[in-house]
Amino acid sequence: MKARGLNSRLKALLDYKADYYNQHSFVGDDPVSVPHRFKGKADREIAAFFSATLAWGNRKSIVKSGLRLMALMDDAPAAFVDGFSEKDLSRFRGFVHRTFNEDDLLFFLYALKNIYQRHGGLEAVFNQGYQRSSRHGTGGIKSAIMHFRDVFFSMPHPERSLKHLSNPAAGSAAKRLNMFLRWMIRKDDAGVDFGLWNAFSTGDLYCPLDVHSGRVARSLGLLKRKQNDWKAVEELTANLRLFDPEDPVKYDFALFGMGVFEK
Repeated sequence: MKARGLNSRLKALLDYKADYYNQHSFVGDDPVSVPHRFKGKADREIAAFFSATLAWGNRKSIVKSGLRLMALMDDAPAAFVDGFSEKDLSRFRGFVHRTFNEDDLLFFLYALKNIYQRHGGLEAVFNQGYQRSSRHGTGGIKSAIMHFRDVFFSMPHPERSLKHLSNPAAGSAAKRLNMFLRWMIRKDDAGVDFGLWNAFSTGDLYCPLDVHSGRVARSLGLLKRKQNDWKAVEELTANLRLFDPEDPVKYDFALFGMGVFEK
């Protein structure tokens, strides 16, 4: 990639497409529209976490499920999680999005309540893994994800729910968690990402990788690995950092936009 990394024409294309799609108009039909309905920090964090968790399949279906879930939480996700108890269980009966069902949802609500009441909230838990060495590595975003998974699943949980929180240590691309972290950490004036978490460096983020962005990345010579796994995420992000080391994941807009909207 070194030669391609110096390719000014490729950089110009990626910069143009990133700017073209990184606009507030992008929000309307995207899963990020769900947390954009809220103003409070914890409300946005929780809404974004659930919207990212549900983010596989058709975008309209993802948004529909996200909005339905927020309605079931009285459109006040932070307050609902804080007060969540057995009396609320029946309202979620029959909830399903793809393979994420009511059993997964109920555990996720209990796990989030535990995180906010006993661990300082989502930002604090991710930051603990990001800032210090751990048994999973020596800090950074991968370590942040792994530490978060440890805390999240420290409660008794259905075995089936493990698959809904990706594990980079097992090779997963962790697309949804990387997207969630992009929303929370990345800052600009476009009005798509929130930039709520200040202790993290945008340059450390990893590009969310799915079938669309992977196909475009390979066609542009940004990715050689055939599998969409964590090694591919590292390879792609390393190449994107050659174009912008301080904000490599802005190119997620370019890759996703060219893959989904331009085929």
